[in-house]
Formats: sequence, C-alpha cells, structure tokens
Amino acid sequence: MSLFASQSREALRTAWREAWQRGRQGLPLEPLQAQMVALIEVHPECQPQLLDLTVAAEGTDAAGNPFLHLALHLALREQLGTDRPAGIRSVYQQLLGRRNSAHEVEHRMIDVLAETLWQAQRSGRPPDEQEYLARLRAST
Repeated sequence: MSLFASQSREALRTAWREAWQRGRQGLPLEPLQAQMVALIEVHPECQPQLLDLTVAAEGTDAAGNPFLHLALHLALREQLGTDRPAGIRSVYQQLLGRRNSAHEVEHRMIDVLAETLWQAQRSGRPPDEQEYLARLRAST
C-alpha cells in the first residue's frame, strides 16, 4: 500500500515534514522517506516552508506550492523507475542528452506532467498516457 493512498492533504504534508525532520536528525528512514529527503535536499527553496508549520502553501501550481512540486518530482521518478507509460524512460534519456542537468530535465518533464494532470482533472477523465508521451517528446 502506498504511503499516499487515501491520505488527506494535511497527512501528506505531514509525511513530507516528518521525512525531512528525520533526515535532518540523521534518524533511520523508510525507503520512500529517503526518496523524499533526497528531493528536498535538491530544493533548498522548499526547506524553510517544510519546517514552518504556519506556512499554508495553498498555491495550486508547482511553483507556489512546495508540496505539489516535490510530489510531482516523486511521481515522475516513479514513472521513470517503472517506465510507465512505456517509453517515458527513453524520452528522459533523450532530454538528458540535450541538457546539462538531470534536475533541469525533471523540471521540464514535471511541467508537462502537471499540465496533463490538470487537463485530466478538468475533463473528469484519467490522464491520456499517449498524449502525455507526445507532449513530453515535443518538449525535447
């Protein structure tokens, strides 16, 4: 069962905060927590917001909401690890060949992922994997 299945927004934010606090304290981490901490480490701009419980982070876009931004990275890394949709790993490798930074490539890809999820939510349908891949390929 996924840590994120059937969780409220506040429970998800608590999971990110707890992982970051455990990581900073050098405490043992579950594998998913280790992935979360690794993402937080490469996003120093998100770190103060994760520690400040008074920060609402109500933004609906990844730029204004560190929890959404980090979750999109995590989702993309899961897609790359499983190569689902089939071919996404190949698109990533193509983009990586044209960029200096894996992190920059991930940012380009999560922009497309966020747009795809937004359109799916707006239409009330599941995300179209083939359309998503086509958008990713067009971003190369």
